Amino acid sequence: MLKSETSGRFSWPVALTFVVLILAGAAVFVFWRLETWPARTIGQGTEDLERLGKDLRSAFIDIAHLQPRITINNRTVVEEATPTAELAILTRQLKVKREFLHSWAGSSKRIKLSGTFNVKAGFDLRQDVAVDVHPDEILIQLPHAEIVGIEERNVDVLALENGLWNRITGADLQNELAQLPEMARRQAMEMDLPAEAEQELQRQLNKRIHARQALKLVFSGRGCPKIVCF
Repeated sequence: MLKSETSGRFSWPVALTFVVLILAGAAVFVFWRLETWPARTIGQGTEDLERLGKDLRSAFIDIAHLQPRITINNRTVVEEATPTAELAILTRQLKVKREFLHSWAGSSKRIKLSGTFNVKAGFDLRQDVAVDVHPDEILIQLPHAEIVGIEERNVDVLALENGLWNRITGADLQNELAQLPEMARRQAMEMDLPAEAEQELQRQLNKRIHARQALKLVFSGRGCPKIVCF
């Protein structure tokens, strides 16, 4: 009976010592984690931003065959390299018709043409294209989209009618043929094809880039800058 009581009195101080040591160790560990948390957070944040910068570079190369200038927290990490001068995002097939009628001294000549063209809308990559990555947003700056190409598919001569003394000349025909591509360009602008190309680029980037930051596209070059967020 006495031996049991003595053993019980001896175990309590030992157990208390172990508890104190455990609590002290835990306190030191928590203090160390708190002390090193800012550095670890900054390091992890920088690594995440740099990884995101590489993803953005890959996305632009895949979509636009373009390597833009990329900055992270105002520090340039990728210099701009532009292998092509223009990037076509959208192509639309447009058909236009033109009729020329000229009368002189009671004699009339008439030319009627129809043309089909592939009109391409995209971006002039000779202008500045830059990507700025920040912890709270990704800012992409690029020029407004524009018509970057018009390719003739076919032209049909629907009518060539000479007057008795008012004859069609080669210059008349060449002038009318030259007007067809410009008509296709005007039709594309009336359809607002450049704006459609900007929306398509936004869609492709949104599909390709998955980031927690807000993605902002700033289009500049025609009047006031246009900012699009998604």
